[in-house]
Order: sequence, then C-alpha cells, then structure tokens
Amino acid sequence: SRASATRFIPMAAVRAVTRLALAQGAEVYAIFEGYQGMVSGGDLIKPFKWDDVGGILQQGGTVIGTARCKEFMTRDGRRQAAYNLVQKGIDRLVIIGGDGSLTGAMIFRDEWPELLNELVEQQRLTREKADRHQRLIIAGMAGSIDNDLLGTDISIGADTALHRITYAIDAITSTAASHQRTFVVEVMGRKCGYLALMSALGSAADWALIPESPPDLDNWEEKMCDMLRTGRKIGRRDSIVIVAEGAQDRQGNPISSDYVKRVLKEQLHEDVRVTILGHVQRGGSPSVFDRNLSTLSGTEAVKAVLEDNPEHDACLIAMQGNRIVRVPLADSLEKNRILSEAMKNKDFALAMQLRGNGFQESFRTLRTLIRARPHDPKPGHTPKRIAVMTASAPAPGMNTAVRAAVRLGLDKGDVMLGVNNGFQGLIDDEIQELEWMSVNGFASRGGSEFGSNRHVPQTSDFYAIARNLEKHRIEGLLIIGGWTGYEAALELHRQRDNFPAFQIPIACLPATIDNDVPGTELSVGTDTALNSIMEAVDKIKQSAVALRRVFVVEVMGRYSGYLALMSGLATGAERVYLHEEGVTLKDLQEDVESLCTAFRGGKRLGLMIRTEAANRTYSTNFMRALFDEESQDLFEVRQAILGHLQQGGNPSPFDRNLATRLAAQCVTYLEEQIAARAQEEEPVSACIGLAGGSIGFTPLEDIPKLMDKRYGRPKVQWWMALREIARTRAQPGP
Repeated sequence: SRASATRFIPMAAVRAVTRLALAQGAEVYAIFEGYQGMVSGGDLIKPFKWDDVGGILQQGGTVIGTARCKEFMTRDGRRQAAYNLVQKGIDRLVIIGGDGSLTGAMIFRDEWPELLNELVEQQRLTREKADRHQRLIIAGMAGSIDNDLLGTDISIGADTALHRITYAIDAITSTAASHQRTFVVEVMGRKCGYLALMSALGSAADWALIPESPPDLDNWEEKMCDMLRTGRKIGRRDSIVIVAEGAQDRQGNPISSDYVKRVLKEQLHEDVRVTILGHVQRGGSPSVFDRNLSTLSGTEAVKAVLEDNPEHDACLIAMQGNRIVRVPLADSLEKNRILSEAMKNKDFALAMQLRGNGFQESFRTLRTLIRARPHDPKPGHTPKRIAVMTASAPAPGMNTAVRAAVRLGLDKGDVMLGVNNGFQGLIDDEIQELEWMSVNGFASRGGSEFGSNRHVPQTSDFYAIARNLEKHRIEGLLIIGGWTGYEAALELHRQRDNFPAFQIPIACLPATIDNDVPGTELSVGTDTALNSIMEAVDKIKQSAVALRRVFVVEVMGRYSGYLALMSGLATGAERVYLHEEGVTLKDLQEDVESLCTAFRGGKRLGLMIRTEAANRTYSTNFMRALFDEESQDLFEVRQAILGHLQQGGNPSPFDRNLATRLAAQCVTYLEEQIAARAQEEEPVSACIGLAGGSIGFTPLEDIPKLMDKRYGRPKVQWWMALREIARTRAQPGP
C-alpha cells in the first residue's frame, strides 16, 4: 500500500523523512510556509523527490519555510487545511516545532473526523473520499532552540544555539579580561532557562539569571555584586553575567539586561557592557549533534506514521538519554501546560521539578561553580584527599572536567590534588595541592593543562606510585582519559594485594575523541572532534562541487568507527568504510561503479569517509588511486587526511556540559567510597558513563569483560545499529 506524508521540518530532518519515506514506497509532500501553506494549499503543498533534498544538510533555517498562521487557529482555517490535505491524499503528518505548533497539530488531529464530516455536509468532499482518510496520524518532532518542550531531553536546534552562544561568550571573555570589564550577555529563552543555564555552565560565567529559578533573596543584586567583587579581589580579570530574556524576580517582575547593567555599574563602579545576542542564536549551519538528532528523529517519525499503530497515532519523537524514543504527544503537551501554569502561579519549585533531574542537577552545579570562593567546611566534616589526573591522548573537555571536579571537591571541604603528566607524573611525584583559582579559565580550553600521555605503569613503576600515594595521603583517584587511562587504572586495581596504597577507590571518566572505551555510549571529546570533522568536510564539499570531484576523507578512531560513521551521517557521505565491517575489493569495485553511474547522471560531488584503520591494504591513498584510475574521466579524486585537527580546538558546549556532569558525579562517588573505606568496607572502583539513557557507574573489575583488547574498543558498539540509516540516506535514489 502507498502512504502519503507531509511535513514542514528543517534540513537534516527534511532529508531524513523524505528519503526514508520514499524508500518505503510512500509519496512525500512538502508543505511550504508552515500552517499557512496547509491552509492556503495550491503550490504551497508540493511533491518532494529524492534529489529535492540533496545538498541541504549543512544549511541552517528551513528550505520550505515557516510562518505563523492566525487562520489555522480558527475552525474554519483547520477545515480548509483538512480539505487541502485530503485533496492530495494526505493523512499522515510529520511536524517539527515547539509547544504552539505541536498543540495546533494535536487539536487538528482530534478534530479531523469532524472536519471531514463537515466538508462532506458542505458537499466539498465525497463520503467515499472522506472514508478513505478517517484517521490523521501525526508524529511530532521538538524543534526549538529554547528546548522548552517537556518529554525530550533536548530539541532540534538547541545544541546549535548553544554553539553560537558559547563561542560568542568565549570571545567576549577575551575582551573582558583584557580590559577588566564586566559584560552582561542576554540570550534567548522567554519561558525556559536552558540556554542561559547551559551556556553559563559551559563558559564559566560568573552569574546567571533564568526564569524557572528567580533569585531567592530580596537583595539579590547586592549578593551578585559581592560575588563579582570578591572574584576580582582573588584574581579574576573579567566578569560575565548571563541573563535569559525571560528572567524575572520572585514576584514575576522582569529582570532585563539593562537593569542588571545599571546595578553592576552603580555598585561596582566600573565599565559594564551589554551584549544581546539576538537572532544570531537561531542562524548558521547546524551542529553535528543537531544534524544527527534530526536524521535519527526523522527516521523514527517516518516509522511511526507508516506502521499504522493506533497507539502511536499522535506521538512525540523524543531523545531520552542517548536514545530516540516515542512518547504520547498528549502527555508532553499536558506537562507543558502544567509547567506554564506553575510559572504563572509563581510556583518555581514545581517548575524546576518539571524541568527534570538533569536541569536541576546542572543548576545546582552552576551555583557552586560560579562562587568566588568555596563554602566554609561544614562542622565535623573530615576532608577527603582526592587526586585528579588526565591520562591517554588529550581530548577536548578534559580541562572542563578537571575544573568541575576540583571546585566541587573544594566546595565540599575536600583537599584536591593535581597530578601533572599523567601516570608518569604519578611515578615522578609531580603532584601539587590545588586551590580554587588553580583551575581558573580551564572550562573553555582544549587539550590538557595538567599534561597527558599514554604511559601504562609496568612492574617497576608500582612501588614509586604506591610511595607517592602514601606520601600525599591520597584517598581517592579520579582518572580522566581514554583507553590507556583505563588500562592503567586496571593495573593499579590488580596490584591491590601487593600494594596497600592501591586499596583506594578509583573513578574513571571517559575522555577520548575515539569513543572507544567500554562502560559508556559517549565520551568527552567526541562531539568536539565530530564538529571539527564536519566543518572540514563542509569546506571540502564546497570546493569539490565546483569541479566534479570525489574526496576520500580519512578520520581518526583507530579501530573504532564511531567518528567515521557519525560524521558520515552528519555530512551525507556516500560511503563510510569501517574496520568493524571490513573492506573488500568487491566493495571498492561496486563503489566505483556506483560513482560512475551517478556522475553520468549529473552528480557533481562524491564523499567517501574512511576510518584510519579500516583496512591495512586498502589505505586512503590506495582508494584515491583506484577511484581516480577507474573514474573514466567523469570526476577527479582527491584525498584529505584530517589528522590532529580532530583532537584540537576548544571543547564544544556538549562536551563541556557532559564533562561537568560526569565530574560532579565522580567527586560524589569518590567521597562515598572513601567514607565506606573509613568504615572498613571495601571501596569499589568504577568507570562512569552514559548508558541506557542515564549516567551510571560500572565496577572497574567488570570492565575487562566489556573490552575487545585486540582492537582497543568495546565488544559491543551501539553505533553500528545506525549503519543502515546512513546507507539509506546516502543512496542515489530509492
């Protein structure tokens, strides 16, 4: 049977829905200009084919437009919209938007049978045609940079907006530090403080104001100024205050960026500037996260509307943890209604509760990190002595994790020690006690300020490590790193019986661009690396399309195909070569033939992505030479080995916030295990990670069971389940 789907969704989502629906044998229509196009009909509802969505992945905004429509808010307007859809045989909709758009879709879906009956009564539709379309099936996709729709952890567009905000604040911070100025930065978020909260957390801002949690005190202005003044006294050269556009006090009165500026200027007696980022937050090329979220959500949306399951007639395609799931759209909209009522009633405790645990956890962490000094230790608190180190190859976000761990530990009253130069520093006694300002400026820096290497302790090293652990009375160890960091932690764990100093809890925090460690689905650094790859490939594609070229791009990852597959998904690569599935000469022959056929048909660009260890024999240079030789002068072939640019750069907002969340939980975990050891209980060393939709710990002794030691990657690679999606999107046609 043939089904029809229509949608008004941006770029990667448009592409994903169109191509999967066509591959499933559906007819696909695009509704231009949102609900206005649905009401107006005519040429604003057009069939979409495979090639109509080619080359749009890197574009911001939406190629099919969007608009507010007052007519759709009336029953007459919705009746006209129903008429226009049925005339084209459409009874399935994939819709992306915020609370208003999806609420309108839900009303439309609930009224649908009545609207068709009214059209029959008006003799505008025949009963036969109305009966063929008695159900309207809808799948909603949350699309809002404010990330204000409950039911999903993040909405399409929010990560890209965070990129714009965070990098703008990084640039402002440089100026502010040079001139010792205070900047007030206003970001979007009329009803939701997500952007303000996460950008403040990721950029190490000094204060943040969000709608859901207004300042507790009547004299909050004085407290804010005291905090900033103290920060200057202890060495900060700049002050950054983030204000959500919907910030308010506890009486519901708006707190504007101009008001904050006046307060700061009057009380601090220094130059204060305001930067309103405005619509720059909405524009530009989407991030890797948003491209892939759109693609995966679009794929699930098509499945939902085509499988004809009454339970999913109206669902929201949501991301929860690291998984795309379906939730009842009605439930999500009802939660949003309750949240809106809570905000109107100034029930801010309920509003924060409805935002979810992750939002609340981030807010609590921010309140600690923005302090100029740590809290005084609680009476009776026994300080724990915790060492922090980075190990394995450097990864963006390591410094962010170090900063969060050190400051959160100090705020709890613990003694935090830094180990320089990885495990070699632990051997050579490169250990120092850290203070609050020791990690100032770490949040936005790439690489590792403490230094890192791939040294794994050997037999001769253990005595020196044990001696230094005892010398500094270290009670817990936080290792931030990748594969060799985990191997080193396992070596210490195995030597516990020989060296009593090793009988301390160890927490491993995954930080590697390769995403190759077990116990987690995502590692700190991978998002930054993917964005670096995406930006490079986007530029390569611009050069290639003008000259009819095929590029073979080699990315890092060793034997782990995560970077190759996810960057291929985000950039629309025709082919991704992975070590996990191997590469044969037959594969290469088929790829050459496919490219030649496509270029004869008018194709102007080819993109092949290869993980660095995909095949020893069929190297990047071999593939380039083979494709070039067999191209029959239809196209030129070039190679691009991206190298260490993937490992460098300042961490992305996603990596900064993931690093902070993981570090916060690691410090709490180590404190608990140290306390258990004090009670003569055996401490449990563990690796933290995001798995199964939540953050949790895997005991270190279980990690070897999850490791593919031959290839240095997890035995189970969850991302391989996405392989078929990447293939479908990259085909030359259905």
